[in-house]
Amino acid sequence: MPEFTRFTETITKKQDKRVVNITVKPTVIDCTGSVWFTDLMLQEGDKVTGFVINTETFLEKYDGDDATDGKRFYNGIVRSAATCVIFNLGTTAAGLDYKVYPIQAMDAGSISLALGKGAHKATFKAAAAAGDEFDLFASKRECLKNGAATSKDGFFQYSAAGDSKHPITVADKKSARIYVEFQEMQDGGDAL
Repeated sequence: MPEFTRFTETITKKQDKRVVNITVKPTVIDCTGSVWFTDLMLQEGDKVTGFVINTETFLEKYDGDDATDGKRFYNGIVRSAATCVIFNLGTTAAGLDYKVYPIQAMDAGSISLALGKGAHKATFKAAAAAGDEFDLFASKRECLKNGAATSKDGFFQYSAAGDSKHPITVADKKSARIYVEFQEMQDGGDAL
């Protein structure tokens, strides 16, 4: 197993200027051996406050006594706003794959998904026509309108282990069908 070394660096800026973008170019010179760059992270402040590990090797499909074969799913109808309660029987969070089918036309930014009391919100930026399909797939990191890439503001959605509340909003006095699917997960055998 390769050995990883963690490096940190503080980048300072002129206080009266706003940062618009940052380009990071990892560079290695005058070395031998193998080098991997992983988990590059920028955060505000001059102290390292933590890191998020890559969970791919640490998670596996939930296999408890109450596990379902394949993915779990829920569907429903939303008029103006509703809260979907998702029961995730896995022992850890699971990414959610949403499909939203507007029943009437709606302005851009009218459809949003969130977690809890509105945290981790995602809003579709495109206008909607009746019969369109909007997809927000955490499993593939895709945001689609009628099968083509579209933009969003915010985050891909997830469900906490146990039950979690998910507010869904559409234009006032308008409706949409909702379908959400996810794979329940548990900590894997290789977890630290």
